[in-house]
Amino acid sequence: MVYQERAYRNYVRADNLVKFEIIEKETDLLILAEKNLYDKALAYVLKYRTDIEKYIASDPQFGKTYAPHRIRYDAPMIVKEMAEATRKAKVGPMAAVAGAIAEYVGKDLRAFTDEIIVENGGDIFLKINQTRKVGIFAGNSPFSEKIALEIDPRPKPFSVCCSSGTVGHSFSFGKADAVVVIAQSAVLADAAATAIGNVIKEIADIDQGLKLAKKIRNLDGVLIIKDDQLGALGTIKLVSL
Repeated sequence: MVYQERAYRNYVRADNLVKFEIIEKETDLLILAEKNLYDKALAYVLKYRTDIEKYIASDPQFGKTYAPHRIRYDAPMIVKEMAEATRKAKVGPMAAVAGAIAEYVGKDLRAFTDEIIVENGGDIFLKINQTRKVGIFAGNSPFSEKIALEIDPRPKPFSVCCSSGTVGHSFSFGKADAVVVIAQSAVLADAAATAIGNVIKEIADIDQGLKLAKKIRNLDGVLIIKDDQLGALGTIKLVSL
């Protein structure tokens, strides 16, 4: 596998926070917090990866299917939430794995820092106290590296998740340059971004993607970028990067 530098990580602006990374197999987290919490973050990553890996060992279809999957009653909570979110979005459970790990690790780290940003493969869990910009990397689209989401603080943590059919290693049936979903749940936002991205093959499909987004409950905002066109729904504030 050719290493692809995650240049978009430079677009998460938070100069007043301490930045560190956790890399464990496929999991590659960028974390910004009020202090370096590397040891705690690594322990949480290992815990949740073990929960998922052990469940897949006992139920291999969970890790393979591209369709919603019924799970056992004794599955770990992170597995249950992945299954529930992907059932709503009508995609396979692993479509939500990056968002799930970002959210679960971020929630645990909140005990040690008031402000926290956890990014995992373009899926971001946030609890912020000031307005932040999140830059959008959209492959060869002319919008790529030119625009950003302006994100305001909220009383509760929330998430910004991105899926692409032209950038990165994540599987997609579509060809969207970027589908960005804002929701309280990173697990749901990740699943929804994948589902919406799957229907975007060409510019004409942007409307179809927005119609699908309306059918998935509890999404706050959606942005779809394909080539030189974009479509948006809900709470989306775009600014120059």
